[in-house]
Amino acid sequence: MFQPLLMPALVFGLLLFAVPESTSLPEEFKTQIFYLIVLSTLLIPMITIIGLRLSGMVKSLHLPQKQDRLVPFIITNIYFILTTYFLYQKSELDPILWKGMAVISFSVLALTIVTLFWKMSAHMTGLGGLLGVILIMSKLFPTFNELYPLLLTIVLSGAVASSRLYLDAHKPLEVYAGFLSGFLICWFGFSWIWA
Repeated sequence: MFQPLLMPALVFGLLLFAVPESTSLPEEFKTQIFYLIVLSTLLIPMITIIGLRLSGMVKSLHLPQKQDRLVPFIITNIYFILTTYFLYQKSELDPILWKGMAVISFSVLALTIVTLFWKMSAHMTGLGGLLGVILIMSKLFPTFNELYPLLLTIVLSGAVASSRLYLDAHKPLEVYAGFLSGFLICWFGFSWIWA
């Protein structure tokens, strides 16, 4: 339910709707940009991965083996980078949009590179990144009421980490490393964007 492809939509939902001063994007475009993010970083990659499963290129949607993850991760990288490029090309849009998408894309790229050698938790990378963004926003934007997003992200992180361990999908180090890498990349990336 709280799979990694959902995280960019959550981050951009916060950026566009929870903290109006985080972007100079006019109100009438925010919903359209949000739908673009959901389509290009959640729905299209999800449909593609399901297609890979149906074609037999991927054995399971759970991607239990390190080698099963490589093709879906590369495809996800392509979609994320194309979304970043599209936002970059729209020079009339606030640069926070393409820069934020670039940080998220870098996080997915780092996860993909690590996957060549080791199976790090993509779920926890996404949740760690979300927590990093929430903490940066709470530090920089006084109007952002971070209490509920922060509590929800912490509870979700614990629940997802526990479920990954309970299902024996990951070892503890893979969970911790994923969370820490996502957190650090997004913390420093979004700090740089708003510096």
